[in-house]
Amino acid sequence: MNKLLRNKKNICRALLALAVVMLFTVMFALPAVAEEGEAAPAAAEAAADNTLGMKALAAGLAVGIAAAGGAIAMGLATAKSAEGIARQPEAEGKIRTTLMLGLVFIETAIIYALLVVILIIFVL
Repeated sequence: MNKLLRNKKNICRALLALAVVMLFTVMFALPAVAEEGEAAPAAAEAAADNTLGMKALAAGLAVGIAAAGGAIAMGLATAKSAEGIARQPEAEGKIRTTLMLGLVFIETAIIYALLVVILIIFVL
C-alpha cells in the first residue's frame, strides 16, 4: 500500500511540475504577442489582422498536451500489461491483444489532435 501511495505522490508531483512549466511557458510567451504602445495606424491594422503568433501558440500547446497525455497513457498501459502478464502468463495472448488495441486508440487520439492543429493553422 505504501508503494502505491508513493507512486501516486510521484505522479502528482510530476503533474504539478508539468503544470508549472506550462504556466511559465504561457507567461513568457504572452509578451511576444503583446501590442506595442505607440504605433502607426497602418501598422496597428496590420498587427490586428496578424493571428499567426496565436495560432502557433495554440498549435504548440495542443500537440504538446496530446503527446504528453498519449505518452503517459501508453506508458501506464504497457506497465499494467506487463504486470498482468507477470501475474498470469497463461493469459498473455489476450492481454497483449487488448494492449495493442488500447495503444491504437491512444495513438488515434493523438492523431486527431494533430488534425485539429492542422485545421487551426491552415483553416482558421
